[in-house]
Amino acid sequence: MSKYKCSLLVVDDEPYILATLSALLSDEFEVITSESGAAAQRIFAERPIDLVLSDQKMPKMNGVQLLEWVRQHHPKAIRLLMTGYADLEEAVEAINRGQVYRYLPKPWRTEDLLETLRTAARSFLLERSHEQLLDELREVNDQLKRVNAELEQRVMERTHDLKEANKALEEAIHELEQKNKMLEKLALTDPLTGLSNRRAMDRLAEREIRRRDRYPSPFTLGLVDVDHFKQINARYLLPGGDKVLVDLAKVMRNSLRDIDLMGRIGGEEFLILAPDTGMEGAKVLGERIRSMVETTEFAYKDEIILVRISVGFAVAEEGVQADYESMKHLAAAALSEAKNTGRNRCVFQTMPNLPFEQAG
Repeated sequence: MSKYKCSLLVVDDEPYILATLSALLSDEFEVITSESGAAAQRIFAERPIDLVLSDQKMPKMNGVQLLEWVRQHHPKAIRLLMTGYADLEEAVEAINRGQVYRYLPKPWRTEDLLETLRTAARSFLLERSHEQLLDELREVNDQLKRVNAELEQRVMERTHDLKEANKALEEAIHELEQKNKMLEKLALTDPLTGLSNRRAMDRLAEREIRRRDRYPSPFTLGLVDVDHFKQINARYLLPGGDKVLVDLAKVMRNSLRDIDLMGRIGGEEFLILAPDTGMEGAKVLGERIRSMVETTEFAYKDEIILVRISVGFAVAEEGVQADYESMKHLAAAALSEAKNTGRNRCVFQTMPNLPFEQAG
């Protein structure tokens, strides 16, 4: 069976560009071309489209407007914007609004164009696989309902059939539990770095705060941000930026103790939880992470990339009351100070000395 080719709609008002991209991409994608936003809308009405790559500068309807329309009417389609460097700020704004999956500079580099489209195709296929898995889970649930209904009808008729049905039911429940565990793991994991994502880190932090309420002890929460990461993305594009984040996650994870927890909570922002850690331990931990990053060689396509981080820590000493939101806010203030006072440094803040309420 041949490998599935994602359908790719290329929209550009220059026939030469359409012909060039069609010839370049047809081996890996089912390429459909359109010379305007209105023509692209008609194509969407006629057939499903997996990926859409639109030029920004087009008459009547520009690329951002077209991709916004696609987001509203065909949200499953992966949207990519092609724009000249002069329009880079506009493209970044479109991405930040959640309209565009990636942008590509124009003129493009063939290697970067293919890599970006392949990444987009993998993302689309992963999402489609995820939906198929949900459909399978719903089907298993329907099967469970049918099995239960059959059991109710046959329970008084044949004991042997009941035992066989119970066996099938147990197998179906086991399969459902396994798939639910897999879905839960996917929902709590950052797909790029393999670290815990924001949702998972929120849960872990709240758990540590509750444990500390029962067993008072020091606790440290840290925020880490990559210095000048936009410059890395601008020079090495998103594939290079992603490679830096993956390698950075490994370096920082190797800097932590076994009891410490770390996750990626934003584009280039990481959250660290350090139980049983006061100010002295926080300073050792923060400097170890910062120095290990500073002394590590990061590379992309055989080119060395200098990576530096700024770190902000909020420390709640033993006996000092603290909640998750207050510690995040204090850590964010410390991180901002680290950024504003030179970057590539650690700043530590202590939670105000508000003692725990005594039991009545």
